[in-house]
Amino acid sequence: MKIVVIGGTGLIGSKLVKKLGEQGHEAVAASPNTGVNTLTGEGLAEVLVGAQVVVDVSNSPSFERTAVLKFFETSTGNLLAAEADAGVGHHVAVSIVGTERMPDNGYFAAKIAQEQLIEKSGIPFSLVHSTQFFEFDRGIADDATVDGKVHMAHVLFQPIAGDDVAEAVRRTALGSPLNGRVEIAGPEQFWMDEFFQQALTAWGDPREVVTDPHARYFGSELTERSLVPIGDASLGTIGYRDWLGRSATGK
Repeated sequence: MKIVVIGGTGLIGSKLVKKLGEQGHEAVAASPNTGVNTLTGEGLAEVLVGAQVVVDVSNSPSFERTAVLKFFETSTGNLLAAEADAGVGHHVAVSIVGTERMPDNGYFAAKIAQEQLIEKSGIPFSLVHSTQFFEFDRGIADDATVDGKVHMAHVLFQPIAGDDVAEAVRRTALGSPLNGRVEIAGPEQFWMDEFFQQALTAWGDPREVVTDPHARYFGSELTERSLVPIGDASLGTIGYRDWLGRSATGK
């Protein structure tokens, strides 16, 4: 099966392309680095010839509200139009658990706009809503740092390893279109402030975590369950400490 992975040279995309290739599928990594640009349309028609499935794991280079909305609307619109012309039978996109719970968040609002385009396209689709990736936890801590202290709310947090995300997306891409969503999360649930205090210690980072009910998460205040699945979710298998160990050894 030919599967085109938009954003296929990035964190999740590269893992997914590898997994699909190991199973004997023709997995094509499509990104500006490989001559495919969803913003301009360059290379889209050519790369989609013969493709049965398209997986979109691309991301905006800017999280500024206007820029990120323009990215997802333009990129997704061009991609869906090219898929319709090519006769693609399944569009898979990765989104975020809790998008609809924080509409004031510019990035989440852009992801909602992306999903609405997909749902209205007429192309059979599957949406994979994921919690935050382990790989981005240091960036979250840095973004939350004020005067050398990491400000975190006492809310639930259930991050997931990139490898588990790629595996869930692989299963979804090879299955029948859901015409709906599946939610995925890590196997362990934490309080966010406690998780980051433990993580900083594990990283050898001397910063202190301050529990702050008004701490903002990329611009938005959180409620207790803003960032975790509500109801059924597919859970990964890699715990955070195991992931840290693998990362340290490069495995």
